[in-house]
Amino acid sequence: MNSFDFEEERLSQEIRRLGAKRVLIQMPQGLKPEAIRIAKMVEKTGALVLISADPCYGACDIATNEAESLGADLVIHFGHSKFVKHETVLTIYIEARALVNINETLEKVIELLDGYAKIGLATSVQHLQLLNEAREFLVRSGKTVVIGASGSVGYAGQVIGCDYSNVRSIVDEVDAYLFVGGGLFHALGIALSTSKPTFVVDPYDNRVFSLSEDAKKLLKQHWVCIEQARNAKNVGIIVGLKPGQNRIDDALKIKELIEKHGKNAYLLAIREVTPEVLLEFPTIDAYVNTACPRISLDAPGKFAKPLLTVNEFLVASGEASWESMIKKGLFEK
Repeated sequence: MNSFDFEEERLSQEIRRLGAKRVLIQMPQGLKPEAIRIAKMVEKTGALVLISADPCYGACDIATNEAESLGADLVIHFGHSKFVKHETVLTIYIEARALVNINETLEKVIELLDGYAKIGLATSVQHLQLLNEAREFLVRSGKTVVIGASGSVGYAGQVIGCDYSNVRSIVDEVDAYLFVGGGLFHALGIALSTSKPTFVVDPYDNRVFSLSEDAKKLLKQHWVCIEQARNAKNVGIIVGLKPGQNRIDDALKIKELIEKHGKNAYLLAIREVTPEVLLEFPTIDAYVNTACPRISLDAPGKFAKPLLTVNEFLVASGEASWESMIKKGLFEK
């Protein structure tokens, strides 16, 4: 039984309607085990199928460049909602909603939420269909529930790795947040972007837990990175090469700011930002990441040199206060 809805019937109909001849399938790591099965299904439409085996971290990482180089006339992107405004290759987005039940897990959360009357609900795109169920349960339990409007993301209640405007828009209306879904990344982003208690309902492991201590620990680690970067003489500015991560204009502004402070700045165009790639530049003392903020969020302990977001660098350079950047969101674009 599938754990996610791959919308196979709609997908087949769309491919036939479009008359696609060569299709590139792109999936994030958690969905890749289904790629072969989906490819066989797509082949029945008469299209030639290619599977992207490269990592995929979000809809900002859409494989249009690869599709162009392979002569594909259609990209099928699984697991995310639309992010890039104008793709250079026709793209179908399959959000792959999770087929999970949260009834049993929700029963465990009330004790954790004791003392918090107003709860902000949020989730990733795979679990949006679970928000109404979670809201109804919390309301029956005597809680006031607030869900942020869609704003700059696709859906109300949705957060993505570089945009937590949804939850920050209701920060003054809630006492705590509840994230519905698996993993730590998005929930940590909520905690760090709002400075409010954040809890997780994980239907995969059937558990509920608080992220407050994790968030405090991570903030301390990032403060250390900021302090280390203050004395950097040579700064590398990472420019992402993925379609939704190329922020060259921001990188140029950061370069100008670095040089204004009497430091040396170097623009590094990178597709995959890994510790091994950055080790090739031993004379660089610190990095500013203008690509995916998730790289910086996961950075402490992984990279040999400080790897700051743009907002963190503004703190390190004295252009902004730590408190103001916490309110703005250290890990947002």
